[in-house]
Amino acid sequence: MNKIDAVFEGGGVKGIALVGAVSVIEEHGFQFENVAGTSAGAIVACLIAAGYTAGDLKNIIQRLDYRKFQDKGWLDKLPGLGPALSLGFEKGIYEGKFFESWLQDLLDRAPRGRVKKFKDLIMDEYKNDPRFRYKLQVIAADITRGKMLILPRDIVDYGILPDELDVALAVRMSMSIPFFYEPVILKDTTGTTCYIVDGGILSNFPVWLMDDGTDNPPWPTFGFKLVGSTDGKPKSINGPITMFAALFETMMEAHDAYHLAEAQFARTIPIPTLGVGTTEFNLSREKSRRLFESGVLAARKFLQGWDFEQYKKKYRQKRA
Repeated sequence: MNKIDAVFEGGGVKGIALVGAVSVIEEHGFQFENVAGTSAGAIVACLIAAGYTAGDLKNIIQRLDYRKFQDKGWLDKLPGLGPALSLGFEKGIYEGKFFESWLQDLLDRAPRGRVKKFKDLIMDEYKNDPRFRYKLQVIAADITRGKMLILPRDIVDYGILPDELDVALAVRMSMSIPFFYEPVILKDTTGTTCYIVDGGILSNFPVWLMDDGTDNPPWPTFGFKLVGSTDGKPKSINGPITMFAALFETMMEAHDAYHLAEAQFARTIPIPTLGVGTTEFNLSREKSRRLFESGVLAARKFLQGWDFEQYKKKYRQKRA
């Protein structure tokens, strides 16, 4: 099997398309070595790191009711002012507790054995290299300190050893869409209260994360990029939740558009997301199927033109 590293872009429910692309990559005999991602991409990367196959992931998403991710606390359920009060006091509409318990349940039953902490994902051959010590890396953002976090390595800023960080909690940090989900709150080593949110506000497609700094990498990094498109249709805004969702999605799309102009297309699989919104949790089964198939078609098209040696040549020219 051919080894690859993989980086998965975030995009909420659009992450279904990532699974379709992964299924094709697996069919062509590629083996995932190190994986990373942001938000929904962190979820896919996490489950791959735990040993789940594309077939497993497809079964999981087919059974999943995404509306359960909109878990409300008692404050949210108050009639009238509930959402506003939740935003004011808890800094987010939804709790995020269902998501974390759902992910931990999957990790408890992981094919490679129970995964609880990052020490369960140590790569023996890289255990002395902090960049690649763990099979999984996820991106989050500390908006208190204005800093991007690469987890688990940066968790030391909060007095926690990287080995001891809960994997599900790290992914929960990475997918905490601002205002939509309550942020994860941690105190750093100075005692400052820090709010941790979705890494997509700083790096939604961290394809650079796996680069080893050489001109001759032993295997490639594939970037799985969600190419958003609303087909010119305006976003529907009819309340605070949809407003914040539109704000976050617009910000991510603008960030992506900037980086697309500079991205290394030779290693990026651009996956059309068919106008599906990041927080479209009432997604129909038909839309879900179409998203999955979009990933399949995108990966097939990518592999038709993939040439590792040609990629390395372009990579050297870019670095020169």
